[in-house]
Amino acid sequence: MLRRTALHILPFGAVWISVLVFAVGAHAEIGIDRDFSGRVNVESRWFPKAGAFSGQGAHAIGFVVVPKLYLEDAKGRSFTLSTFFRYDNADPRRTHADLREAYFLIFGEIGDGEWELRVGIDQVFWGVTESQHLVDVVNQIDLVEHPNGVSKLGQPMVNITWSSDWGVVEFFVLPYHRVRTFPGQSGRLRLPLVVEDEQVEYESEAHLDFAARYSQSFGAFDAGVSVFNGTSREPFLMPGADRSGAPVLVQHYDQIRQFGLDAQLTVGSWLFKFEAIQRAGARNLLGMEEDYVASVFGGEYTFYSVFDSAVDVSLLGEWNYDGRGRNATPSRSPNTLENDFFFATRIAFNDVQSTEIVASILGDASRSTRALSVELDRRLSDQLSLDIEAIHLLSIDKADIHYDTRRDSFVDLRLTYNF
Repeated sequence: MLRRTALHILPFGAVWISVLVFAVGAHAEIGIDRDFSGRVNVESRWFPKAGAFSGQGAHAIGFVVVPKLYLEDAKGRSFTLSTFFRYDNADPRRTHADLREAYFLIFGEIGDGEWELRVGIDQVFWGVTESQHLVDVVNQIDLVEHPNGVSKLGQPMVNITWSSDWGVVEFFVLPYHRVRTFPGQSGRLRLPLVVEDEQVEYESEAHLDFAARYSQSFGAFDAGVSVFNGTSREPFLMPGADRSGAPVLVQHYDQIRQFGLDAQLTVGSWLFKFEAIQRAGARNLLGMEEDYVASVFGGEYTFYSVFDSAVDVSLLGEWNYDGRGRNATPSRSPNTLENDFFFATRIAFNDVQSTEIVASILGDASRSTRALSVELDRRLSDQLSLDIEAIHLLSIDKADIHYDTRRDSFVDLRLTYNF
């Protein structure tokens, strides 16, 4: 394990040493401005119940280091470098490193519009809803980080953006495919069979993907339309065997075409949100290719200055729909989100410590699967913050592919130092 971890760290160390040496020299000789920042997390995750499989522990501790370097010359051209490293004492798969950002940015003006060119590795976010982001398809999910699927791996790309009064147009050339991360043999929140990380199958070995998005604001209405053509970020899991002959799940990635729409309408204290996709080329849970439509629709209402205090309270509700029904593939653990409701309350205290509490419940309308989440964020000082999160799996339907995660409710404690 230590040897494998060292092999992950060494390339990132070499990158950082080279860039830092260049930054120091460039700052002295040609006047390049630099900014070095980042965060260090100390984390502890506790599972109240014993695991469903042998080797799964009840407690995991570890740390995360995310340094970031920003360089900019006198003309505004810049280079951003951000790496990620996590150590976890319970699951070797969760100990991993990644290059989240490493891109050059140049920009200019043509007529009444502005253009930007990013070349390198970056992270892109599309979407407006809370429970899931259907249209967000550029980056691969770093699933060992959290079952909500929000953390992403860095994606190599060439990104050209054009913005003017009539909207923003983005084009992406994506020359390399990243494989999704999954928990290992001793990891919690995993399927009955371990997902193999060394055997990966593709419908096409030509990993050159393309994406584009147009977005515009029409007063209180914001909308975006997007298209993606290439290798899916969501794998179909096939039964197979590892090198020792033990049964495992093998990742297979299909060629897909996806059209997406996201929109948000602001009406006073109301926010109405909508995301929808039409995807072709992907397999369903039975392994058959099936074109389908999926959507998320919801709203958010905020009560400002409750009882004449500084506290704001927001109520959120969303409905997730997938046209494949029971044959929908699991987008994240423990829900397939084919007919699910999401309800949440966000309490922002608006105090000096930026205290915020979010409580939510996600449930399947046609099955008994329910998951409750509560999270508290609070700054302890200018550089130190505390995050406590508890996810309780109230029930998992026996027909759900994630039934064996029913024992994997957990409490996360994260202490973060920002520098």
